[in-house]
Amino acid sequence: MERARCYPDGVRLGIHTSIAGSLERAALKAHDLGANCFQIFSASPRMWRASPPDAAQVRLLRAARERYDLRPLAIHVSYLVNLASLDPVVRGKSIDGFAGELSRAEAIGAEYLVTHPGVARNCSVDEGTTAFVLGLKDAAELARTRRVTVLLENTVGAGGQLGGRLEELAAIRELSAEMTEVPIGYCLDTCHLLAAGFELRTAAGLNRTVMQIETVLGLERVGVIHANDSRCPFGSRVDRHANIGEGHIGREGFRRILRHPKLRSRPFILETPVEKEGDDRRNLETLKSLAAWRRR
Repeated sequence: MERARCYPDGVRLGIHTSIAGSLERAALKAHDLGANCFQIFSASPRMWRASPPDAAQVRLLRAARERYDLRPLAIHVSYLVNLASLDPVVRGKSIDGFAGELSRAEAIGAEYLVTHPGVARNCSVDEGTTAFVLGLKDAAELARTRRVTVLLENTVGAGGQLGGRLEELAAIRELSAEMTEVPIGYCLDTCHLLAAGFELRTAAGLNRTVMQIETVLGLERVGVIHANDSRCPFGSRVDRHANIGEGHIGREGFRRILRHPKLRSRPFILETPVEKEGDDRRNLETLKSLAAWRRR
């Protein structure tokens, strides 16, 4: 197993890569960019229908992950899925879609399945929370799997989005524990946190935010952190990702985040825009520099 790109103290930096061409290619791309963990979509994020992964491709993916010590692997759920919806058509498709995501994640061997909690339109937060959990329960029963840990991702909290408040994420997890056997954790997105009104730009603000996360969610339940700068200002409730150091969090903000003693052991995975060739590599190199990346 190649370990040249691992931190001596186990810190993990990764990036979202495309499965276009093959699952193996997504892993090889992550390694080529210098990552030691990564995230993918298991199918097109803009289509409801998806085929099971090819068994031969899964074997090649697993071999590449073992060869280059790429862990964890997170799969992001399709943007179409909304388990909080009460619309019968959207709800039915979302439950089927989520069941497919669970099945593909298990087949591929991903450690995590990252999902937004959904949008609760024309209903209360409590009703949306219940709808999400019941949908998760139905999807898990269809998929017949309990092995993949589902990570609830925080949102900016705009337009009925669940998860703009940490308490909403915790409530979903607590209700899920009562109604399903699906392991539930959390994925924190730095852009979403800032836009939702969590201060990350100063040392004091970051410490307050980390204390809130620790108290409400439990840091041990945070499986992945999405590392994204924010095009829009603090508390804007607008979700627009920016390159690292080019948004309202800034380079010094990310330096503190990456080196914070209570966050440093979490895998950080980039979802930054690729607007010109090389942006993905530049963002990863910036993370390495700010986190004091060292090669063995």
